[in-house]
Amino acid sequence: MPTILPPLSVYVHIPWCVRKCPYCDFNSHTSPTQLPVEAYLKCLIEDLRQDKALAQGRRVESIFFGGGTPSLFPHAAIAEIIEAIDTHIGIKTQAEITLEANPGTAEQGNFGGFKSAGINRISLGVQSFNDQRLKTLGRIHNSADVTVAWKMLEKSGIDNINIDLMHGLPGQTDEEATDDLDQALQFHPQHISWYQLTIEKNTAFYSAPPSLPDEDALINIQDQGHAYLLSKGFEQYEVSAYSLPLRKSAHNMNYWRFGDYLALGAGAHGKITQADTGLIQRYRKTRQPDDYMDKTKNYTAHNEAIAKEQLPLEFMMNAMRLTQGVQVEDFERHTGLELASISPTLNTLQNRGLIEIDQSLIKPSPTGQRFLNNLLEAFITPR
Repeated sequence: MPTILPPLSVYVHIPWCVRKCPYCDFNSHTSPTQLPVEAYLKCLIEDLRQDKALAQGRRVESIFFGGGTPSLFPHAAIAEIIEAIDTHIGIKTQAEITLEANPGTAEQGNFGGFKSAGINRISLGVQSFNDQRLKTLGRIHNSADVTVAWKMLEKSGIDNINIDLMHGLPGQTDEEATDDLDQALQFHPQHISWYQLTIEKNTAFYSAPPSLPDEDALINIQDQGHAYLLSKGFEQYEVSAYSLPLRKSAHNMNYWRFGDYLALGAGAHGKITQADTGLIQRYRKTRQPDDYMDKTKNYTAHNEAIAKEQLPLEFMMNAMRLTQGVQVEDFERHTGLELASISPTLNTLQNRGLIEIDQSLIKPSPTGQRFLNNLLEAFITPR
């Protein structure tokens, strides 16, 4: 019996930044003096052309331009990518199309041009409004640059904006963290991504770790910030995402609900369900930009089917990030497994107070949200 395919999104990776931040473990690279816009654009479109069959007749419901700093690319190039996606696959009329931008590079972009290109949502990488903390994080902007960028956004007419903020920064107090949120809300954004700084491998901070707030301080920061956002009318719908009503990120919701997404660009990751077999594959593109643009090499560097026994973990790693959880039927439809296959695990988690479950819904409890890793460990099976 043919599989009912989940919704389809597209992730487009632009891998260059003005400067690499010391906490960043993303596939980002310091920009050369002259960005290879035309060469990279041609590769993106050829990459898309080769992968278009993976859409399997679906039209795209969301597009996300991430990086790196994709706003470094001219709006004409962004427009050409969007047009190519529409030509080769098709984009739904009300699709959400997001572009990441940094306040420190706002003068190099043209938000009005991006809107004309088809961008209808901006994710602005503010991280903090405290200039000392921004300096520690290696950011190229200061708090005044955020105001400049915001005025440009208002002038552009783009009215769906996310502000990215980090907490648990070196030397940060709970008062400072809440002040960051307060200053962000002065701009009246529709969405706040608020997440804790973590030290990842292969970063400058990993080699020379800064002094971070202790665990008690981190809990206080999280609790106070969470309560503050709720008091201002924001809803927490995912571990680190808060939105005004009807302003959840459609693209991120597709990730958390185990939807499919095509990967375009150096180091981009994708997930695709095969309609005829129900097989679910994860794949990634060649990581280094120069290798990605080398015509003698393949765009796709790795492609692996998810083993049946790993599907519960793969699904729950996404779904349990959602505060409202997921429908039981979504688990069965998107994994091809019956709920009975994980009932013993669910019962154990329920008894431990980590999840709440009824006949139609599985969701993390408040305790499960706080100890998400403990929740997910229950779904790990030996390989």
